[in-house]
Amino acid sequence: MCHCRVVSDRDIDAALSDGARTVAAVCRSTGAAQDCGSCIFSVKNVVSRHHARECELLVADGAAS
Repeated sequence: MCHCRVVSDRDIDAALSDGARTVAAVCRSTGAAQDCGSCIFSVKNVVSRHHARECELLVADGAAS
């Protein structure tokens, strides 16, 4: 993900699991996109996929009720 700060997609997943909910919060937590910024689109992609998975789980949980 972020080569400048050596942040992996696992680090971003961990930040999301720890409560980060926005791209800005993930970047503050991990240090990603703080230097050159070329990874910001990759970070946004991971955050978006995380939110999509959460929504799918909510829908699936609601359908089971």
